[in-house]
Amino acid sequence: MRVPFFNYQRQLKKIQPEIDLAIKRVLNSGQLILGREVKNFENNFSRYLGVKYGVGVNSGTDALKISLRSLGVGPGHEVITVSNTAVPTVSAIREVGAMPKLVDIKENYTIDETKIVKAITKKTKAIIAVHLYGQPCNMPAILKIAKKYKLKVIEDCCQAHGAKINGRAVGAFGHIGCFSFYPTKNLGAYGDGGMILTNNKNLAATCRALRMYGMKEGYHSEIEGYNSRLDEIQAGILNVKLKYLDKWNERRKAIAGYYLKNIKNQKIILAKIDKNISSSFHLFVIRTANRRKLEKYLKASGIGYGIHYPYPVHCQPAYKFLNYKPGNLPRTEKFAEQILSLPIFPELTDSELKYIVQKLNNWK
Repeated sequence: MRVPFFNYQRQLKKIQPEIDLAIKRVLNSGQLILGREVKNFENNFSRYLGVKYGVGVNSGTDALKISLRSLGVGPGHEVITVSNTAVPTVSAIREVGAMPKLVDIKENYTIDETKIVKAITKKTKAIIAVHLYGQPCNMPAILKIAKKYKLKVIEDCCQAHGAKINGRAVGAFGHIGCFSFYPTKNLGAYGDGGMILTNNKNLAATCRALRMYGMKEGYHSEIEGYNSRLDEIQAGILNVKLKYLDKWNERRKAIAGYYLKNIKNQKIILAKIDKNISSSFHLFVIRTANRRKLEKYLKASGIGYGIHYPYPVHCQPAYKFLNYKPGNLPRTEKFAEQILSLPIFPELTDSELKYIVQKLNNWK
């Protein structure tokens, strides 16, 4: 048996007639940029997450960058976040001229809130809380710190569509929530796309201007902005797929539950899931002390896998100037050598799932 790590074609086959109609509707409308589909999706997605305003942009990276700009983050400022993340979390901070201040993580791969206060300086302007793999950060604790030190909070929800804390969706806690609709996400477009969510009307207006050359009216640029608009066709596709997100997330949870219950190999460390949270399980990440050996075994068994992420941001050549030394973020560095992502896409079959677990339990 061969099991893919991800296969979007399986999903497409089930919804293709609706997708085709959505694309045809956009093409026939004559509105290809910031038309009805984008507006509808902004409203639908923000309503789904219980947030007042949505601003569609062209990627999760731009969502972060524009959010930082809208909150006044720029040169001379520091932003606290993690190194155990996709590079864009940190690159967005640098793109607005600020400096990332990186702290270590907890056993569940999210920011260790107990490390935040020590990282705060007079230059600190904001915290980016990354809900990595769909696993929510401890937002109540982070918000308490932010309030005490008068910091802005951005939630990086690019892997956490539908994840919740005590029944409340992530993206609804901070000043701004940022989402990506990259094709492999729980809610993925068939290209790039992103969304900014906020309950603040003025922040939403600023973000709308920033995505469109800084224009609020006509061709009048009030601030320096970007060309970062969510594509009308992608919005039409996402409007179709949003209807299925809860169902797809439930399937991901069922797959994760099966892994957690049935993987018994002592060489494999399973994810820790807090009781008050509901992960979206964008990824199901395990750890092992001998990852290379496991990789070879999975390849030989025909099982797809991923590594998210093999190199922490502070260990990347592009970010040597941050001057972090080996051992500065011990848990981040240790986990980067051990982590491996198993298949968890909703269309994974029960027979494939059982095969994966069987092979993992037989690994020596």
